[in-house]
Amino acid sequence: MSGADNVVWLGTPPFPEAARTALADTRLRANLRRATGTIRDRRLAVTAELDDWEELREKAAALKRRTLRHLDQHLLQLEESVTAAGGTVHWAADAAEANAVVTRLVRATGESEVVKVKSMATQEIGLNEALAEAGIRAYETDLAELIVQLGGDRPSHILVPAIHRGRSEIREIFRREMGKWGRPAPEGLSDDPRDLAEAARLHLREKFLRAKVAVSGANFAAADTGTVVVVESEGNGRMCLTLPQTLITVMGIEKVLPSFADLDVFLQLLPRSSTGERMNPYTSLWTGVTEGDGPQDFHLVLLDNGRTATLADEVGRQALACIRCSACLNVCPVYERTGGHAYGSVYPGPIGAVLTPQLVGIENAASLPFASTLCGACYDACPVKIDIPEVLVHLRAKAVEAKRRDRLLPTPEALVMKAAGAVLSSPRRLAALQRLAALGARLVARDGRIGVLPGPFARWSGTRDTPAPARESLRAWWRRTREEGRTTRKGKGR
Repeated sequence: MSGADNVVWLGTPPFPEAARTALADTRLRANLRRATGTIRDRRLAVTAELDDWEELREKAAALKRRTLRHLDQHLLQLEESVTAAGGTVHWAADAAEANAVVTRLVRATGESEVVKVKSMATQEIGLNEALAEAGIRAYETDLAELIVQLGGDRPSHILVPAIHRGRSEIREIFRREMGKWGRPAPEGLSDDPRDLAEAARLHLREKFLRAKVAVSGANFAAADTGTVVVVESEGNGRMCLTLPQTLITVMGIEKVLPSFADLDVFLQLLPRSSTGERMNPYTSLWTGVTEGDGPQDFHLVLLDNGRTATLADEVGRQALACIRCSACLNVCPVYERTGGHAYGSVYPGPIGAVLTPQLVGIENAASLPFASTLCGACYDACPVKIDIPEVLVHLRAKAVEAKRRDRLLPTPEALVMKAAGAVLSSPRRLAALQRLAALGARLVARDGRIGVLPGPFARWSGTRDTPAPARESLRAWWRRTREEGRTTRKGKGR
């Protein structure tokens, strides 16, 4: 499978169509509103505690910009450091190559199952499916990922993949599916969060103790020491990173940092921006292998899969600075109403709307840059100051240009913009059109509102409450009131 096939879910309708379906799901909207609101409030509370929060954001943004400018150098240094510490580095140009590397490494151990720490990169490349085709079963150990896996579902949030599920739904999934994957759910399982967490803990415990191979993602990696970092909240990551004999980490090349000292900034920003905590309950760091302590065979797979192409775009490359905190999702009015599945991608929300089209090519995700109100809340929330609205506008222009290249005739947008340019360049034409529009609108308006307009305007007016144009344009009002003012002044002068 190609990178585009994995990052974008095949068969998923374009965002406008998928969003329309999601908007009709009242339970989904209630779950999203409650969850994102809770996380948003917690984040605001803990970020307000730091007097230097904005300074940390500025420093993180500068670090990411500098790292991306010299990414090749930092990656080569990371390879040297990991190798010197006893690890092995593999380079993967795309999803197919990364899946082949991981499959080969697991087969070499003779094992037929692996435990996994939540990883966006492995979701991006479709690793679970690739391993299954090779007869290897992958077990998700993060609670939310476990829910998604047992339910045959797809994640809908970067941080909380099962955010679209309610407690009663999770209980039914556990009752119905746990026994097919291992230890079944306890009899009489309730939907109390503590009971659900305990059921997951018992189900996963035997897998942790039995597993000989683990697959993880990485939040960061320090080039100067070769240290890899995973932060998580449940302890499942610590179990996967310490008990198995073999550890395979799949990491996007943009996750590298120049030095171990740089972690100081990001380990303050990430937990506050993601979970609304001062620090993550579990922050695991490892450097290569240590005899008698932890995995004795460590492999780091460095994944490109469209990142180098993204790096070439001077505006779009800033999306690679993302630290996967999901703060932009939790403040986005579009995401809160549609959820993650509507984006049709492993990466939902505002960051997905700018990252996915660049990883897979704008022609494969042309609707995503338009999945935004451009309100700017995502930019305000981003801990590394990615100007998502700027990238959205940049990609929208690319999407229109790509559509124009693929057509023999001009696109409707191009015709409308050309007509608008002709009208707006002439005050006389603009005034005539305003008079005509006001007259036509008064004929079709009801209670001061216009219904669904005909033709190509139906898609716009069918989802908006369009007021009728004013009877008098601003220009006409200005001329009239100015003339009246002159007459009044002349009258007073007499």
